[in-house]
Amino acid sequence: MEAVRPVKEFRKQLEERVLAPLTRTGKGYYLLVGFLLLVVGWGLYAYFTQLREGLIVTGMRDRINWGLYISLFVFFIGISHAGTLISAILRVTKAGWRTPITRMAEFITVVALMTGALFPIIDLGRPDRVLNLFLFGRWQSPVVWDILSITTYLTGSFIYLYLPLVPDLALCRDRLAGLASPWKRLFFGVASLGWRDEAGQKRLLGIAIGMMMVLIIPVAVSVHTVVSWIFAMTLREPWDNPMFGAYFVAGAIFSGIATIIVLMAILRKAYHLEAYIKPQHFVNLGYMMAAFVLIMMYFNLSEYVTTGYKLAGEEAFHFRQLFSGELAPYYWFYAIGGMVVPGLIILFPATRTLAGVVTAAVLVNLGMFVERYFIVVGGLRVPLMPYTPATYFPTWVEWSIMAGAVAWFGLIIAIFSKLFPVIAVWEVAEHHEAEATRVPQPQAEAQSRRYPYAVGGGSGLDPDAGAPTPGGGKAP
Repeated sequence: MEAVRPVKEFRKQLEERVLAPLTRTGKGYYLLVGFLLLVVGWGLYAYFTQLREGLIVTGMRDRINWGLYISLFVFFIGISHAGTLISAILRVTKAGWRTPITRMAEFITVVALMTGALFPIIDLGRPDRVLNLFLFGRWQSPVVWDILSITTYLTGSFIYLYLPLVPDLALCRDRLAGLASPWKRLFFGVASLGWRDEAGQKRLLGIAIGMMMVLIIPVAVSVHTVVSWIFAMTLREPWDNPMFGAYFVAGAIFSGIATIIVLMAILRKAYHLEAYIKPQHFVNLGYMMAAFVLIMMYFNLSEYVTTGYKLAGEEAFHFRQLFSGELAPYYWFYAIGGMVVPGLIILFPATRTLAGVVTAAVLVNLGMFVERYFIVVGGLRVPLMPYTPATYFPTWVEWSIMAGAVAWFGLIIAIFSKLFPVIAVWEVAEHHEAEATRVPQPQAEAQSRRYPYAVGGGSGLDPDAGAPTPGGGKAP
């Protein structure tokens, strides 16, 4: 029994810490939600202004009819790859260190898809005409393919998020019966599907997660490939490019990893999860991000070296506008700030710290948003006839709607964090127990005395995390 005690103590501590945010809410949370609601409200005001006045209040005109909205659509659909794709790949490879971070990644997927799917409707100007896509859409159109693939991906992502939640929802049902509000108790009771932690239930859950894990990877890859085909199926330079599918998927995973890192840092700090989300988790994801820095650099070199060598026709115009023309500030910020600097931060041990990796992730996300912007706007600036190139700059309406959408993304994540455990308690506990059984008993007892709440790999509770209180969370 002595060898089992540290595992039980670890699980008790884990449950207290992870479930605490579901029953205890501080003033800071309400201030954050209030601020996000104000920004969302401002975005809605800007959108109703656009509905009332028409798209004339935006910077888009007949020659550049896609702008900030479609750039944000591509960006948010891209970061949705953070969850199901990356989480599924880590599950397939049985990477044990993934257990504290997969749920956050899966949150990002669902919320990013819910956010990104709004932008084509906003860009349409007349939201009532969305129905025409379903009533009169042509199956030969990449736009219809896009609707089909995103709907499939969103449905699959909801299922893939929900299945691993079931044991933790049952845990909330049992542990928070006297602490949660009545509607939360009802929600936990219904959503847990009668889970009793029985062997048969575990076996069926494992089969279901395994099936979704295998299915969701090709669906996720196909989604951003189809998004790229909206551009690549045209005869316009630089969109007429057979590499666009692979380039978009690589960029999506790149920005998705960066988004996981940023969200991990926020939730780790806000909910005092330092004992479970460790600096090594950030470094591991930083290595993955650095690998995609090299992939993105390869795509850029492959495209622009060949284009710059030939400088033929419309390709020459696009090359010059990126490297020395009107869009040069955007391109060089993306190339240096979004690829070179993050890569160097991860490369050197002195900067390969938690703060360094988070800084690199923020730069990657900014760079990838700028890259989506100059792909969309830069392609439309290439003249099809010998006229002066068109210009475009977003108006206050577009910037306000963008701010509202980003606030909406943060608001839904904040609400999710109060409804569901942000760490998969059962997966972390099972991984810790499996690791503990591999350690010889004398060594395990020594570790339990030195690091009473060590996670699998043997690192202990962060001394700055604070002592647990009876209701969980950090001691004042």
